[in-house]
Amino acid sequence: MYNVQQVPKNKPVLFLANHQNALIDPLLIATKSGRFCYFLTRASVFNKPIISKFLRSLQMLPVYRIRDGWSSISNNNSIFSTCTEVLSQNKTVVIFPEGNHHINRSVRPLSKGFTRIVFETLEKYPEIDLQIIPVGINYNKADDFVDSTSVFFGKPIPAKNYLSTDKNKAIIKLKEDVYQAICKLTTHIPSDNYEAIASRLEEIPVDFLNPEAVNTCIASNFKSCQKKERPNKSYVKTVLKYLLLVQFFIPFLIWKSFVKPKIKEIEFVATFRFAVYITLFPLWFFILVGIVAALVGWQIAILYAVVLSVLTLFYVKV
Repeated sequence: MYNVQQVPKNKPVLFLANHQNALIDPLLIATKSGRFCYFLTRASVFNKPIISKFLRSLQMLPVYRIRDGWSSISNNNSIFSTCTEVLSQNKTVVIFPEGNHHINRSVRPLSKGFTRIVFETLEKYPEIDLQIIPVGINYNKADDFVDSTSVFFGKPIPAKNYLSTDKNKAIIKLKEDVYQAICKLTTHIPSDNYEAIASRLEEIPVDFLNPEAVNTCIASNFKSCQKKERPNKSYVKTVLKYLLLVQFFIPFLIWKSFVKPKIKEIEFVATFRFAVYITLFPLWFFILVGIVAALVGWQIAILYAVVLSVLTLFYVKV
């Protein structure tokens, strides 16, 4: 997490971030920004009533796109009005202005939906000091476990800077400024020749958690690159991995054989893995402790629980 001190604590904030990793991206902003956030989320994930109720309880609001049908676009009017009211109360809204998620290390062209929220808010509340903060979310390998992330918060951009008699020019200027800011806060590989550049960066290898260094490497045509040290192969960690797999064989089997094969989009792998790991794994952990307690007593069971917890933490963190 970098430059979170730049996030205002008592002003309305609109976070605008790149989007690679489905639900993990908003979770990172929610836990690292220091602000209580409302999130605009694609409407298609709200189709099932139970899921819709759960997502709304997390302050997620559906936003409709053309692919959801022209008739549904008008539903955005009330959603954007809700965002305006939230911002007028000095609260925070998070938008992923690319309009979709993609695991590629590129910032895609931004949709103009967020500009509508900005200008409607300024028109309805002329005195509001709305701050726009670009965010860059970076993953070492977004679909892998264990993964590492870095979140960069950009400098606040006062929305009032874009008040102009020519609204269309102001919208274009705002989109371009935010796009350029996000491109500096995360690795941005040009779409043309993407695969070749991405492969070269992997070969060097570069530290994808340091987007400034990676973007400099790309801009210099690989002449100015900071190499990341390749981790030494740890036989201890390999042994520990298989030891933990034996302990958590059942939830791992459920994930590997039943959940993961049903995931159609790679961007959702980390999200569903996270959901499985915070539900089935703790449940199985307590079942194991209960079995040990029934066989050899609670003292040994508590010791087993402590050792297993430490080993798991060591595997994830090291």
